[in-house]
Amino acid sequence: TMNVEHEISLLVEEIRRLGTKNADGQVSVKFGVLFADEKCANLFEALVGTLKAAKRRKIITYQGELLLQGVHDNVDITLLQD
Repeated sequence: TMNVEHEISLLVEEIRRLGTKNADGQVSVKFGVLFADEKCANLFEALVGTLKAAKRRKIITYQGELLLQGVHDNVDITLLQD
């Protein structure tokens, strides 16, 4: 299994690739965009788990605890550090 730090760094790259800068200059992407992306689907065995780990480390933030496909497609995932 890949280590968590490595998965988080990949996640940050993908958020940068798929996301856009918000008014605060932070990059954010909708969960649905991330989830539906083919490259992300192949990269992450457990996207939600990687998101939770990154959130715990204060690398990203999003509303709520658990993100579910469909239900939370419009939730913004925001990079806290560049």
